[in-house]
Amino acid sequence: MTATPRIVLDVDTGIDDTLALCYLLDAARTGECELAGVVGTYGNVLASTAVRNNRAVLDLFAGAVPGAAGIPVLRGCVCPAWVDGFAVDEGCARFHGTNGLGNVRPPVPSTLPAQAVPSPGAFALAEPSPVSARVATLSRPAVLSLGGERHDLTPGESANRSFATRPSEWRDGDEPPAGVRFIIDEVRAHGRAVTVLATGPLTDVAAAIKAAPDIVPDLKLVIMGGALTQEGNCYDLICETNIFQDPESANLVFRTVPDVMMIGLDVTHQCLMTRADAAAWRATGTPAGAFLADMVGFYINANEASDPVFLAGSPLHDPLAAAVALDPSLVTCFDVNMMVETATGNGHGFRGRTIGDPIRLRKWPKTAHVALDVDAGRFIAAFRDRLANLCAHA
Repeated sequence: MTATPRIVLDVDTGIDDTLALCYLLDAARTGECELAGVVGTYGNVLASTAVRNNRAVLDLFAGAVPGAAGIPVLRGCVCPAWVDGFAVDEGCARFHGTNGLGNVRPPVPSTLPAQAVPSPGAFALAEPSPVSARVATLSRPAVLSLGGERHDLTPGESANRSFATRPSEWRDGDEPPAGVRFIIDEVRAHGRAVTVLATGPLTDVAAAIKAAPDIVPDLKLVIMGGALTQEGNCYDLICETNIFQDPESANLVFRTVPDVMMIGLDVTHQCLMTRADAAAWRATGTPAGAFLADMVGFYINANEASDPVFLAGSPLHDPLAAAVALDPSLVTCFDVNMMVETATGNGHGFRGRTIGDPIRLRKWPKTAHVALDVDAGRFIAAFRDRLANLCAHA
């Protein structure tokens, strides 16, 4: 008898991450998976925003999913390994809204204890701590990542750059944050019986490897990231956003972890969510269904505006990775030893590109399983129905 999959979810909780979390919650509701914990990291939003969004979604569906209210929610890394701080770029805000949830506030379930109800400002569209505030207090040079792009800052520097008012978070020490420790503890306790599902940058996974190299042989990883046969979704059309945020960490992961399932743009762009899917959730007549439909409407509008020729909806990036973590038969994979280029220029390639590793070209076994084909029809129907069922029980 196959054991129930145990999942640790590591997310930069924007809209498609929220949908992935909902997919797993419905699987937990029906006993098809065990969601051990949710780690919030930076990317689509600040890490603190990701944590807040994760808690809000778990609370929203606590009445539908036994134990959801008790699932640990932890904070991971707040910035890439190669910088001191992180600010959200304009592109992520355009696709996910400034609160990561399409500028929609999730409803608060009536069963939530009064002391746990978020304050009215908890889902405000602005975040504290703009870059300019940090620059004003710098005592040494620092490096900021603005959506993966490097910005060198000096003490007392004028904060009149275009990114100066953007919300930011800064590294708060050298010790691994609680979310990274949680990943380490889960792998040590459960080995390959636990799957780490990372749908944001791979900084947390790399930090876990650095802090606890002993977990590497037992680390089973599914990621949403990368592109092998398709254009990227960054402005350069070469790189995929999650990998571009922290190429060094992604390269460490690909060259170290013995079992990585890569769910990249090769397959996520074959799986589109439409307005009809969102209508099915609204038709449940629940506040949860209306919330998801409103949030997804924002996402579909942003995707169609970005690529009106090819898109008639929105790619299901993170939900597909969640589905594959539970059912690998949804995809067909090409096994290869992967790497990530960490510099741009002659002899280097392009920073953030996911590609086969020439150093390990002839080495076996191949450690990365890159999804190149997907049973899109089966997955999209299951995705739509799962979230409809979850909303109906909320």
